[in-house]
Amino acid sequence: PARMELPALTLLLAAGLLHTQGSPPARSFELDYEENCFRKDGAPFRYISGSIHYARVPRPAWRNRLLKMYMSGLSTVQVYVPWNYHELLPGVYDFSGDRDVEAFLDLTAELGLLVILRPGPYICAEWEMGGLPAWLLWKPDIVLRSSDPAYLAAVDSWLHVLLPKIKPRLYQYGGNIISVQVENEYGSYYACDYEYLRHLLGSFRALLGSEVLLFTTDSARAEELQCGTLRGLYATVDFGPGSNVTEAFGAQRWVEPKGPLVNSEYYTGWLDYWGEAHASTSSAQVAQGLEDMLQLGASVNMQVVSLGRDTIWGGADFKDQYKPVTTSYDYDAPLSEAGDPTEKLFAIRTVISKFQPLPVGPMPPATPKYAYGWVALQKVSACSKGCAAPAWHYPVTLHLPLSLQYADLLDVLDVLCPSRPIQSQFPVTFEAIKQAHGFVVYRTQLPRDLLNPATLGASPHSICDRGYVMLQKEYQGTLEREGQTTLHVMGREGDTLDVLLENMGRISFGANVSDFKGLLGNLSLDSSPLSNWLIYPLDIDSAVQQGWPHAALPKPSSRGRAGPAFYSGTFKTPGITCDTFVQFPGWGKGQLWINGFNLGRYWPHRGPQQTLFVPGSVLHAGQPNNITVLELEGAPPTPSLLFLDQPLFNRTLSRSTAAPQ
Repeated sequence: PARMELPALTLLLAAGLLHTQGSPPARSFELDYEENCFRKDGAPFRYISGSIHYARVPRPAWRNRLLKMYMSGLSTVQVYVPWNYHELLPGVYDFSGDRDVEAFLDLTAELGLLVILRPGPYICAEWEMGGLPAWLLWKPDIVLRSSDPAYLAAVDSWLHVLLPKIKPRLYQYGGNIISVQVENEYGSYYACDYEYLRHLLGSFRALLGSEVLLFTTDSARAEELQCGTLRGLYATVDFGPGSNVTEAFGAQRWVEPKGPLVNSEYYTGWLDYWGEAHASTSSAQVAQGLEDMLQLGASVNMQVVSLGRDTIWGGADFKDQYKPVTTSYDYDAPLSEAGDPTEKLFAIRTVISKFQPLPVGPMPPATPKYAYGWVALQKVSACSKGCAAPAWHYPVTLHLPLSLQYADLLDVLDVLCPSRPIQSQFPVTFEAIKQAHGFVVYRTQLPRDLLNPATLGASPHSICDRGYVMLQKEYQGTLEREGQTTLHVMGREGDTLDVLLENMGRISFGANVSDFKGLLGNLSLDSSPLSNWLIYPLDIDSAVQQGWPHAALPKPSSRGRAGPAFYSGTFKTPGITCDTFVQFPGWGKGQLWINGFNLGRYWPHRGPQQTLFVPGSVLHAGQPNNITVLELEGAPPTPSLLFLDQPLFNRTLSRSTAAPQ
């Protein structure tokens, strides 16, 4: 062949299009449609990946979780970025502390893991509103996940903040992010708006460059692949164990005749809904499905390997009815909610070892757990044991030093709603008063004497999601979105009627994620609408984080009572702090804070979850730990909490562990 002229050669070298002998080639991660594989730096490549949700794992535990994933034989982790976790209000961003996604990504690189990034803007993930910010619903007629100009403007603003943080971490630029997903399972959404997908594709390309591998994920159903895919985005599928692997990948081949086979969400377990049995998937079935896919040369991401818990961020599904997700996102995953290796993890590790070498060294062990025992609110004693490895037995009864204080929620509205109430002729939604999460009190007065029981009622599905009814501060009962919508009440003209509305999590997957909260319609008395409301948006998290009620002096009490009330106290650990699980014997439904940290909802009567995970990083050693409980329905006669060294799912404790009297 003709020799290349020196000036032309010089130009190509300057442009980086050639490399001299001994110099490293340009970094690349791309599709090979001829060999049906990925190519990393020119060589065939297959990833075996697992999902980790940094937003559900306390920052002090990030390294431990990632190291266990690496030692399992995974080359890659898949990472969601929840938009609403970072843009709390329009233009107000938080990337600090547990929200420091850049620090998390840098840690994955430090540990030698590649990353598949899933920045949405919609992510599902059983996360509140699928990661979309609730403030989008301030415009009531907005069409989410569509080419609605108002929605696209918000998306573009967010992507212009997030994606510049991502670009330097792309593999092509020396980072470890090998691919980026656009949207998520869009084919399952009713809109089927190709203009929306084209807009996202253009935005991602403009902000990340032309070389990054962009892809989509949908189920293996033909109609979902038709609406969820777009030319220029590589189409992948998701399915779980028990599926016909050949048929599922055949569906991918219907939209991608060439290229690597990819299961972007291989379900190693499943989520739990309040009121349903704890989900579980057998280790053998998960391992066999993984081996079947790897034998075909497929790349696989396991959904999910390392999880955690939700505080205010748990979402809900809509499958013929509203189904909120439990606080625990244990998922029966290979790494548990507490980050402990399970039998399933070792079964997966064994399968991986058949296809590629495992890292040298032992799997990091389970973190120490401690059963601190009963926090008997009216008793004082002490204990002095150290942490121990998980012991699979119920703890002995221990009485930790604790003092109890108590306050009716309705007596402290000035603390919880410092901005003062909003006056409205009729009820308005959370979104109309710019309340994203938590609770709102709706207050009015009885318009006439009710000497005989009158029906207080709401139209179907207008209680979103639970309403706790008080008349003259006496608890009357609860109205529910998918349950009881009427109560019988009696009273006098002018008596105060309060309804505390609770957001149980916005829909994250279903026909429509525009899930407005609060009273969506009028309450009526014997079919006559009530009017003249005072509406109190509550900011309980801020009050608790600032030291309330421990810095205040609520009334002392040793007895529980019906209706929404706060119970608070302090206890000391025996000199060290370990992960633990807290149970609520005899309690109804509510939320728990320890040292100002919101640990989420408990609801033992509805189940299946009976305990809340308490990371050791939340506790203080050698100084008082502040406990705050918001009980919504009724505390037990002797309010007590029980700290265990293991979680309880789908069962309750035996009579032998009843609360001390």
